[in-house]
Amino acid sequence: MSETANAPQKLYLEDLSVGQRFVTGTYLMEEARIKSFAAEFDPQPFHLDDAAAEASLFKGLAASGWHTTAAAMRLIAGGGIPLAGGVIGMGCDVQWPRPVRPGDKLTIEAEIAEISPSKSKPNQAVLTVRCTMFNQNKEPVMYLTPKLLVFRRPKT
Repeated sequence: MSETANAPQKLYLEDLSVGQRFVTGTYLMEEARIKSFAAEFDPQPFHLDDAAAEASLFKGLAASGWHTTAAAMRLIAGGGIPLAGGVIGMGCDVQWPRPVRPGDKLTIEAEIAEISPSKSKPNQAVLTVRCTMFNQNKEPVMYLTPKLLVFRRPKT
């Protein structure tokens, strides 16, 4: 499948450097999707029921942190960090400093923090990327630090 003029360039290890930054598109967190995700994966009252959510620590309906993390994956894999070979996770650290609400427009700003070339597999490395997800008010709603597998450009 060939890339179109509008598709992001796929990046290999040689194209990446510490300090390099990326900004994703946006993701709209919709109330129906918050409840649907929670019903299947995180069935807690503050994710499912408006009255229970109002009475909770969150003082209103809040998306599951795992839903927020899934939205982050969508943003990153959807072109936010256009790695050749795909976005292959090897683990991550995640924090949710404030709740994500229905109607929030989410975006991620990411920066490569570290590149660790493999000693045993010279065609690959592990990227450590610091990501901050913001809502429409520029308030951080998630800090995500994944380790991603990246590949060198194939020899032709």
